[in-house]
Amino acid sequence: MIKVIFFDFDGVILDSMEVREYGFRTIFKDFTSEQVEALIQYHLANGGLSRYVKIRYFFEEVLGKSITKDQVQEWADKYSEIMRKALPDPKNLIEETVNFIKKEYKNYPLHIVSGSDGKELNFLCERLGVAPYFLTIDGSPTPKTELVENILNQYKYKPEECILIGDSINDYDSAVANGVTFYGYNNTTLREKSIVYLDQFDDFYNRQVTK
Repeated sequence: MIKVIFFDFDGVILDSMEVREYGFRTIFKDFTSEQVEALIQYHLANGGLSRYVKIRYFFEEVLGKSITKDQVQEWADKYSEIMRKALPDPKNLIEETVNFIKKEYKNYPLHIVSGSDGKELNFLCERLGVAPYFLTIDGSPTPKTELVENILNQYKYKPEECILIGDSINDYDSAVANGVTFYGYNNTTLREKSIVYLDQFDDFYNRQVTK
Protein backbone atom coordinates (compact mmCIF):
# COMPACT_ATOMS: atom_id res chain seq x y z
CA MET A 1 0.00 0.00 0.00
CA ILE A 2 1.46 3.35 -1.04
CA LYS A 3 1.39 5.99 1.66
CA VAL A 4 4.32 8.29 0.73
CA ILE A 5 5.73 9.49 -2.59
CA PHE A 6 9.27 10.72 -3.20
CA PHE A 7 9.87 12.66 -6.42
CA ASP A 8 13.04 13.31 -8.30
CA PHE A 9 12.99 16.83 -9.77
CA ASP A 10 14.86 17.13 -13.07
CA GLY A 11 13.19 15.04 -15.74
CA VAL A 12 10.21 14.23 -13.53
CA ILE A 13 8.82 17.60 -12.46
CA LEU A 14 10.96 19.91 -14.59
CA ASP A 15 12.07 19.36 -18.18
CA SER A 16 15.54 20.75 -17.64
CA MET A 17 18.06 18.47 -19.33
CA GLU A 18 18.85 20.80 -22.24
CA VAL A 19 19.29 23.76 -19.90
CA ARG A 20 21.49 21.73 -17.55
CA GLU A 21 23.65 20.65 -20.48
CA TYR A 22 23.88 24.26 -21.68
CA GLY A 23 25.08 25.26 -18.20
CA PHE A 24 27.97 22.82 -18.24
CA ARG A 25 28.96 23.80 -21.76
CA THR A 26 28.92 27.46 -20.74
CA ILE A 27 30.99 27.28 -17.57
CA PHE A 28 33.56 25.02 -19.26
CA LYS A 29 33.62 26.85 -22.60
CA ASP A 30 37.38 27.51 -22.34
CA PHE A 31 38.21 23.79 -22.35
CA THR A 32 38.45 21.63 -25.47
CA SER A 33 35.31 20.33 -27.12
CA GLU A 34 36.50 16.75 -26.59
CA GLN A 35 36.91 17.33 -22.86
CA VAL A 36 33.51 18.99 -22.53
CA GLU A 37 31.84 16.22 -24.54
CA ALA A 38 33.25 13.64 -22.15
CA LEU A 39 31.59 15.51 -19.28
CA ILE A 40 28.30 15.86 -21.17
CA GLN A 41 28.17 12.12 -21.83
CA TYR A 42 28.76 11.47 -18.13
CA HIS A 43 26.09 14.05 -17.26
CA LEU A 44 23.53 12.46 -19.59
CA ALA A 45 24.23 8.97 -18.27
CA ASN A 46 23.98 10.08 -14.64
CA GLY A 47 21.10 12.53 -14.49
CA GLY A 48 20.49 11.92 -10.80
CA LEU A 49 24.02 12.79 -9.67
CA SER A 50 24.77 16.24 -8.32
CA ARG A 51 26.76 18.91 -10.15
CA TYR A 52 29.38 18.60 -7.40
CA VAL A 53 30.05 14.99 -8.41
CA LYS A 54 30.05 15.90 -12.12
CA ILE A 55 32.42 18.84 -11.69
CA ARG A 56 34.82 16.70 -9.69
CA TYR A 57 34.56 13.98 -12.34
CA PHE A 58 35.42 16.51 -15.03
CA PHE A 59 38.60 17.64 -13.32
CA GLU A 60 39.80 14.36 -11.85
CA GLU A 61 38.75 11.85 -14.53
CA VAL A 62 38.61 13.90 -17.74
CA LEU A 63 41.38 16.42 -17.12
CA GLY A 64 43.43 14.29 -14.74
CA LYS A 65 43.78 17.17 -12.30
CA SER A 66 43.10 17.52 -8.59
CA ILE A 67 40.43 19.94 -7.40
CA THR A 68 39.63 21.16 -3.90
CA LYS A 69 36.19 21.28 -2.30
CA ASP A 70 36.29 25.09 -2.44
CA GLN A 71 37.14 25.04 -6.14
CA VAL A 72 34.26 22.64 -6.82
CA GLN A 73 32.00 25.09 -5.02
CA GLU A 74 33.25 27.99 -7.14
CA TRP A 75 32.37 26.15 -10.35
CA ALA A 76 29.05 25.04 -8.88
CA ASP A 77 28.20 28.65 -8.03
CA LYS A 78 28.88 29.70 -11.64
CA TYR A 79 26.64 26.90 -12.83
CA SER A 80 23.89 27.83 -10.37
CA GLU A 81 23.91 31.44 -11.52
CA ILE A 82 23.02 30.26 -15.03
CA MET A 83 20.35 27.88 -13.76
CA ARG A 84 18.62 30.52 -11.65
CA LYS A 85 18.21 32.67 -14.75
CA ALA A 86 17.26 29.98 -17.26
CA LEU A 87 15.05 27.51 -15.39
CA PRO A 88 12.30 29.46 -13.54
CA ASP A 89 10.00 29.41 -16.56
CA PRO A 90 6.63 27.64 -16.18
CA LYS A 91 6.98 26.23 -19.70
CA ASN A 92 9.75 23.99 -18.33
CA LEU A 93 7.34 22.24 -15.95
CA ILE A 94 6.14 18.78 -16.98
CA GLU A 95 2.41 19.37 -17.07
CA GLU A 96 1.14 15.87 -16.37
CA THR A 97 3.39 15.55 -13.32
CA VAL A 98 2.30 18.88 -11.90
CA ASN A 99 -1.36 18.01 -12.47
CA PHE A 100 -0.83 14.73 -10.60
CA ILE A 101 0.90 16.55 -7.73
CA LYS A 102 -1.91 19.10 -7.42
CA LYS A 103 -4.46 16.30 -7.43
CA GLU A 104 -2.77 14.05 -4.91
CA TYR A 105 -0.82 16.22 -2.46
CA LYS A 106 -3.65 16.04 0.09
CA ASN A 107 -3.80 12.25 -0.22
CA TYR A 108 -0.08 11.48 0.10
CA PRO A 109 2.86 13.16 1.85
CA LEU A 110 5.08 14.31 -1.03
CA HIS A 111 8.85 14.90 -0.87
CA ILE A 112 11.39 16.05 -3.45
CA VAL A 113 14.81 14.36 -3.32
CA SER A 114 17.06 15.70 -6.05
CA GLY A 115 20.62 15.77 -7.28
CA SER A 116 20.17 19.50 -7.91
CA ASP A 117 21.73 21.95 -5.47
CA GLY A 118 19.43 22.24 -2.46
CA LYS A 119 19.35 26.05 -2.28
CA GLU A 120 18.80 26.40 -6.01
CA LEU A 121 16.14 23.69 -5.88
CA ASN A 122 14.11 25.53 -3.24
CA PHE A 123 14.49 28.78 -5.19
CA LEU A 124 13.16 27.11 -8.36
CA CYS A 125 10.25 25.41 -6.59
CA GLU A 126 9.20 28.72 -5.03
CA ARG A 127 9.47 30.60 -8.32
CA LEU A 128 7.59 27.88 -10.20
CA GLY A 129 4.82 27.69 -7.60
CA VAL A 130 5.18 24.02 -6.69
CA ALA A 131 6.81 24.39 -3.25
CA PRO A 132 3.51 24.41 -1.26
CA TYR A 133 2.68 20.87 -2.40
CA PHE A 134 5.72 19.26 -0.73
CA LEU A 135 6.57 18.55 2.89
CA THR A 136 10.29 18.72 2.14
CA ILE A 137 12.43 19.82 -0.81
CA ASP A 138 15.99 18.54 -0.50
CA GLY A 139 18.98 18.41 -2.83
CA SER A 140 22.74 18.19 -3.07
CA PRO A 141 25.43 18.26 -1.90
CA THR A 142 23.87 15.57 0.33
CA PRO A 143 23.69 12.37 -1.79
CA LYS A 144 20.18 11.28 -2.75
CA THR A 145 20.46 7.94 -0.94
CA GLU A 146 21.15 9.83 2.26
CA LEU A 147 18.32 12.31 1.60
CA VAL A 148 15.83 9.46 1.36
CA GLU A 149 17.23 7.79 4.46
CA ASN A 150 17.00 11.02 6.45
CA ILE A 151 13.34 11.55 5.54
CA LEU A 152 12.44 7.95 6.34
CA ASN A 153 13.98 8.37 9.77
CA GLN A 154 12.62 11.86 10.44
CA TYR A 155 9.02 11.01 9.58
CA LYS A 156 9.12 7.39 10.77
CA TYR A 157 7.95 6.15 7.39
CA LYS A 158 7.97 2.45 6.59
CA PRO A 159 10.07 1.97 3.42
CA GLU A 160 7.68 -0.66 2.06
CA GLU A 161 4.91 1.97 2.07
CA CYS A 162 6.97 4.48 0.05
CA ILE A 163 7.72 4.87 -3.64
CA LEU A 164 10.33 6.96 -5.42
CA ILE A 165 9.50 8.24 -8.90
CA GLY A 166 12.61 8.94 -10.92
CA ASP A 167 14.16 9.02 -14.38
CA SER A 168 17.73 7.90 -13.73
CA ILE A 169 19.68 4.88 -12.56
CA ASN A 170 20.80 6.95 -9.57
CA ASP A 171 17.16 7.30 -8.51
CA TYR A 172 16.76 3.55 -8.77
CA ASP A 173 19.91 2.96 -6.71
CA SER A 174 18.74 5.39 -4.00
CA ALA A 175 15.35 3.68 -3.78
CA VAL A 176 16.82 0.18 -3.60
CA ALA A 177 19.40 1.20 -0.97
CA ASN A 178 16.55 2.32 1.29
CA GLY A 179 14.08 -0.48 0.62
CA VAL A 180 11.75 1.91 -1.21
CA THR A 181 9.84 0.81 -4.33
CA PHE A 182 11.09 2.42 -7.54
CA TYR A 183 8.74 3.76 -10.20
CA GLY A 184 10.47 4.69 -13.45
CA TYR A 185 9.35 7.64 -15.54
CA ASN A 186 10.53 9.51 -18.64
CA ASN A 187 13.39 7.08 -19.35
CA THR A 188 12.42 3.81 -21.00
CA THR A 189 15.83 2.26 -20.28
CA LEU A 190 14.59 1.96 -16.68
CA ARG A 191 11.54 -0.10 -17.62
CA GLU A 192 13.18 -3.39 -16.65
CA LYS A 193 14.34 -2.03 -13.32
CA SER A 194 10.99 -0.52 -12.35
CA ILE A 195 8.40 -2.30 -10.26
CA VAL A 196 6.00 -0.02 -12.11
CA TYR A 197 6.95 2.07 -15.13
CA LEU A 198 4.85 5.19 -15.74
CA ASP A 199 4.49 5.89 -19.44
CA GLN A 200 2.16 8.63 -18.24
CA PHE A 201 1.03 9.62 -14.77
CA ASP A 202 -2.45 8.19 -15.31
CA ASP A 203 -0.69 4.80 -15.14
CA PHE A 204 -0.35 5.40 -11.40
CA TYR A 205 -4.05 4.63 -11.00
CA ASN A 206 -3.86 1.44 -13.09
CA ARG A 207 -0.40 0.39 -11.99
CA GLN A 208 0.75 -3.07 -12.80
CA VAL A 209 3.99 -4.71 -11.80
CA THR A 210 6.35 -4.72 -14.78
CA LYS A 211 8.24 -7.79 -13.63
